Parts: sequence; structure tokens; C-alpha cells
Amino acid sequence: MRKAYVSSSTSSTTSRWRGALLLLLGLWGVLYASAQGVRLTVVELNVENLFDTQHDSLKLDEDFLPTGKYRWTGYRYWQKLNRIGQTLVACGADSARWELPDLIALCEVENDTVLRDLTRRSLLRRAGYEYVVTDSPDERGLDVALLYSPFTFRLIYSDTLRIAPPRGISRPTRDILHACGELITGDTLHVFVVHAPSRRGGERPSRPYRMAVARRVADAIDTLSLSHSTAKVLVMGDFNDYYDSPALRFLASKGLTDVSDTAVGTHGARATYRYQGLWASLDHILVSSNLLSAVRACVVVDEPFLLESDEKYGGVKPRRGYYGPRFNNGYSDHLPLVLRLEI
Repeated sequence: MRKAYVSSSTSSTTSRWRGALLLLLGLWGVLYASAQGVRLTVVELNVENLFDTQHDSLKLDEDFLPTGKYRWTGYRYWQKLNRIGQTLVACGADSARWELPDLIALCEVENDTVLRDLTRRSLLRRAGYEYVVTDSPDERGLDVALLYSPFTFRLIYSDTLRIAPPRGISRPTRDILHACGELITGDTLHVFVVHAPSRRGGERPSRPYRMAVARRVADAIDTLSLSHSTAKVLVMGDFNDYYDSPALRFLASKGLTDVSDTAVGTHGARATYRYQGLWASLDHILVSSNLLSAVRACVVVDEPFLLESDEKYGGVKPRRGYYGPRFNNGYSDHLPLVLRLEI
């Protein structure tokens, strides 16, 4: 296991004040939770190629530079950050109330720089999010991250799980992020964030790589169970697989339930992703059996600003950022999943 990068406070004074505030809020939270339970909002989102505008000589990121194939300018970068923020803010609304999500799993983020800009310099800057992010060997430099509110989730530790490529496949893939934290109820929650290898080259030839990811997750959970038999577990991310795929079926056989398999939106989305007119979810949220009773809802957020008309197949589709090299001025090719828990 490798350590994940953890965001740090900007000054010792800020850190002391934040620590005192978190202690007071934590004590209040425990007292409140003992009487009413705690509602948590969890989000999973593939943000579609969140790169900064600087070249990393160790990564194949040349396309996402101001002079590159996608003309990735500073203006487009900052617009992208604020649009991710707008998306996440929309994920905090339900029929009864609105509040910022507590845990946010992000896929396709380049590095710590983009996470720092997203949490400190975008429209999310006053939300107080902290984050952990992987540093994977992915050729393009894409990683996964977890944003968390320190008011409801106190990070205990984080690490990353590396995936060995199966025989016959040479390209490396993204690490799995594992974060362990304490909720204000006092419960410990283990969160795994996954971005499995794509179907490049065909679904069947690439299947062993996604199975390797599923087995790595299952092995990690089995190891946790040896010392924490009642560990509460969330596994979420872009699996590049559908709910009935071998990888998802394997995880189900290990006691995880895909609570997102029937999630839909309210403005026409039947899943998180649309390909050639067909809706299907590559994104999933799975929970351990001891969290099932806490699940209140799992939905796709498809606010109208996240959608555009599908002129070829009819209906709507996610308003993505690019079509090939053509800038589409959108948000992402995936829609967010939102899980609501009451613990």
C-alpha cells in the first residue's frame, strides 16, 4: 500500500482554530446523532479530464495544454473548475432541503494542483472541503480523489492500492484510493474510490484488467474484516462496466450491494452515461451489508444545465466538455450519482 496525498491547512493558526471548531462540532454532532441519527450525502462523479494547464514531463498530457490538441487555456480550466463546483452544489438538494455533500468521489483529476484549486480557489472555496488524492502511474496522469467535509468525516488515514496489469497488458492504470474516517456518530467508515480501466480494445480483451481491480478491492476489504469484522464500507467510482458485468457480479458475491443499479434522474436521464442513444451506468456506488439499512435513496442528478438535446437519437444526453477535439462548453460526459444515508 502507498500513502495518498492529503491536503493540508494553510497556517498553524488556521489549523488550531479549525481543530477547535471541529472538536466543538464533533461533540455537538455526537449528542445530536444519539437522538436523531445523521444524514450523509455522498456523491460520485467522473468530471471528464480535469487537467491543469502545465506540462508534466512524466505524463502524456500534451493534448491538454494551451497549445495542445484541445486548446486547454487558463480560461477554460477555471471555467471547468467552477462548473464542477456548480454540479456538486446541485447534488446537495433533495425534496426537503439543501446542504453541501459530505463525501465526494471524483474520477479523472490530474493531480494535487487541480484539487487545491477546486477546493481553495473555485466557487467551492468557502465550503471547507479537505481532500485526498492518488498519484497513479496512469500514462495520461489521471487520478481519483475524495473530497470530504471535516465537519462530518474526520480522516484517520488514507492509502492507495496499486493494480498489477494482467498478463498481456502493459499499460498501467489508476490506483484505488482507500480513506478511513470517523463519522460524527462515532462510526468508522472505509471509502474506496475506483476508476477501472476502460474498454479500449474491446470489452472482452480488456475485461481481465477490470476484474483485477475488483479482486484488489475485495482483497482489501477481506483484510479489513480480519481486524474489523463490522467495518462499514463504501466503494464507488467509474468501473467502466455495467451492473451485470463479471466485475460487478464478483463484488456482489463478496457481500457488496450496488445501490445505484436502478438510479435514475428526474429530467430524462435513465443512468449516468449515454452511448449511441442508450442510457447505462458505468458509475456505481456499492455498500457493505451493514450499511444497507442506512440507505435512503440513490439517484442520478440530471439538472437541466447538465444536459443537452441528443439531435441524433432523440431525448437528452450529458452535456460533455468535448466531442473529440471540438470544445462543447459543457460539464462532463458523465452525470453524478448521489447516495443519501441516515446512520
